[in-house]
Amino acid sequence: MKLKAIVMDIDGTLLNEEKLISTRTKDKLIEAQKKGIKVVLASGRPTQGMLPLAEELEMNKYEGFLVSYNGSQVYDVKTKEILFNQAIPTDLANRILNHLSKFEVVPMVDQDDYMIVNNAFFDIKSEVPSGYMNIVHYEVRGGNFKVYEVDDFSKGIKKPVNKILVAGNPGYLQKHHEAMRAPFKDLITAAFSAPFYFEYTDQGIDKARALDEVFPKMGISPENIISFGDGQNDRSIIEYAGIGVAMRNAVPEILELADEVTHSNSEDGIANFLDQYF
Repeated sequence: MKLKAIVMDIDGTLLNEEKLISTRTKDKLIEAQKKGIKVVLASGRPTQGMLPLAEELEMNKYEGFLVSYNGSQVYDVKTKEILFNQAIPTDLANRILNHLSKFEVVPMVDQDDYMIVNNAFFDIKSEVPSGYMNIVHYEVRGGNFKVYEVDDFSKGIKKPVNKILVAGNPGYLQKHHEAMRAPFKDLITAAFSAPFYFEYTDQGIDKARALDEVFPKMGISPENIISFGDGQNDRSIIEYAGIGVAMRNAVPEILELADEVTHSNSEDGIANFLDQYF
């Protein structure tokens, strides 16, 4: 294949268990960019929360791209332009948030510099790291947001929303996610991005849709792409790419779907797979 773009999820794929990009993987991705290959980070994270990783990979120098909010936005790191954006309409977002108030979960919505929540002290039971963690603090720190706590989301949500992130204990989310989604199943896209995260985006949005909005105009077709992922929200990029690669630590659905399986995110899986191409 003529490789023109490398697309990868972040958590569980690009980052190791310490939430770092290993030196070997970083060097390999910078080498790819020097060869003219586009590097794309495709994540459920907000754009703001992806910029430090883009800078670490020198994507501003070589014109990399961020597919954020599970595909509802595409950002050119070099030019700082938003190339694609499709958000949940304000009224629909507030209806979803009102429905979610019936469940033992914490919805999170970022707007400008703020993360809007209805419970800033919501703890979840986490396996890594072991024990309880304040999931709001974790998300706010990762995206460098300020916390805006409200009793009624409609007081804070005044414009379209790129993503509604819902955090909860994994067992609870598995039991209730269908009921959380049901009233809006024909209006939104919803998927797990981690056992403790269930995420809503606008109808028809996924990571591959975002790529298809931008890459054909640049002469990059699916057959020119290698994609890496580990979670359910990576399904679309695994299916879309000429070669879809699952990390060894991926969920069973992605392991079964992928064209290839590489080493885990803690074993330089991306770099090891790319060795056969350059």
